[in-house]
Amino acid sequence: MGCLRCEKNLITSPTTDHRSWNCMLGLKQLLVRAPKTALTTPQLPYQTFSARFPVRSRNMTTENPAKKLKMDGPLIGTHSGHFHADEALAVSMLRLLPTYASSPLIRTRDPSILSTCHTVVDVGGEYDVSKNRFDHHQREFTTVFPGHNTKLSSAGLVFLHFGKDIIRTVAGLQPGADLDLLFEKLYTDFIEAFDANDNGISVLDPSALTAVGLAKKFEDRGFSIASVVSRYNDFPAKSSTPGDETSKEQAQAEEDARFQRASTFVARHEVASAYAKRLDYDAQGRILVLDKGMPWADHLYSLEKETPIPEGVAPQVLYVLFPENEPEGKWRIRAVSKENGGFQNRKDLPDPWKGVRDEELDKVSGIPGCVFVHAGGFIGGNKSFNGALEMAKKACEF
Repeated sequence: MGCLRCEKNLITSPTTDHRSWNCMLGLKQLLVRAPKTALTTPQLPYQTFSARFPVRSRNMTTENPAKKLKMDGPLIGTHSGHFHADEALAVSMLRLLPTYASSPLIRTRDPSILSTCHTVVDVGGEYDVSKNRFDHHQREFTTVFPGHNTKLSSAGLVFLHFGKDIIRTVAGLQPGADLDLLFEKLYTDFIEAFDANDNGISVLDPSALTAVGLAKKFEDRGFSIASVVSRYNDFPAKSSTPGDETSKEQAQAEEDARFQRASTFVARHEVASAYAKRLDYDAQGRILVLDKGMPWADHLYSLEKETPIPEGVAPQVLYVLFPENEPEGKWRIRAVSKENGGFQNRKDLPDPWKGVRDEELDKVSGIPGCVFVHAGGFIGGNKSFNGALEMAKKACEF
């Protein structure tokens, strides 16, 4: 599945066609279709939607003047680097409200820049409604939607605090039983899956499935909303004109085809080359180093099956390192899942590191330059390659 669990490279700019940032997969249409008096199960539209709002990218360059959009709403901030379904949905839901309808978006991890934002989602290490801060990556974060057990992501947090206002704005429902019912139903039928995906929670218990001998009949990880959003990370930036929605279905099909070609031909060669060099970084071959982000998982699993393993070398790679496509040059460390697309890792990043970031993580790990480790233990970051490599080496021995 997609989200942080995906290993695809971010290639984006202020002129990128960020369809996922506006009216995320038709949430507005979901609400509009809800009858005012009789509630029905929301239906997802088939179409994707072209961007109507520009994105200020991580290097803070100015918007494309050709767009000529008036962006004078409260400034929204989220993280730079690889974008995911949860913050895409969070930003899109905010923009359904009149207050945020014309809000610009800044993507950065710089605290000094985030401090200038009116509202921050999915970054910053803070959950404080009074300050409009909606991050969920803190070690101590445990908030869930009432009556549910899934820890919230930025999407769930925004829906929890703004969902009823969004429903009133878009669907015209007034406070009462109908609004409360739709609020609960939209979370259960739509939002919760985003929360689970971003927090590495499977819809079914993998260990229970294994215990009774159940296995998938076919691979469906590319079919999820998270994977569709994630695929936009893999394509070069291209300019777009706001409101240009010509041949959306054809464009989506072409992008999917380009993704498959890149995954099959380009990434396969590069992952194979990195796999052959894995002993350069760890004597047992447990660490794979890529020189750029790419969809690596399919190729790694197949290479492990196809390649004879020398004596003394581990049969499986535990961690993959790759750089973010950003001026800062930060590196990511990703734990390899037990099975492709799964949420159980061959080896988590160490428990004491989970949900810790920056200077505190430096102290806990004994490694300088740490940026974060996700509370789920499947991904982390460091400011340098050497720092990320040291994190991987320590994690292997932990």
